[in-house]
Amino acid sequence: MQRVLALDVGDKRVGIAVSDPLGITAQGLETYTRMGDDEADAAYLRRLAESYKPVRLLFGLPRNMDGSYGFQCDKVRAFAELVLAGWGGEHAFYDERLTTVAAERALCEAELNWRERRKVVDKVAAVVILQGYLATNPQL
Repeated sequence: MQRVLALDVGDKRVGIAVSDPLGITAQGLETYTRMGDDEADAAYLRRLAESYKPVRLLFGLPRNMDGSYGFQCDKVRAFAELVLAGWGGEHAFYDERLTTVAAERALCEAELNWRERRKVVDKVAAVVILQGYLATNPQL
């Protein structure tokens, strides 16, 4: 097993998490604030990925509650194409419905105020996405 790097792509921020080398646990890395230049953002994420040498990039796909794909899914897929344009490894998409809700709930339970939660919620959502993916794909 090798590492998986997960990206929770939003319009303003990208939450980033990475698995341990055995693919058992997910650790949050950072919340990247997008610069408004998709090419530059994609290049940054590729450089970050290269430093961890993951076998796979995992993109959270924000499906609608009924399971359908909406406008936000199209935006994530388009951005993923930019990231993957310079990527030689594998990639996958993972249904991220309610991951931000789960991240917010965990942060509230940790008694963080809204300013502190806002700084880390995307990173924690990426951890939730990656941990769910690792749990359902143990054969990596």
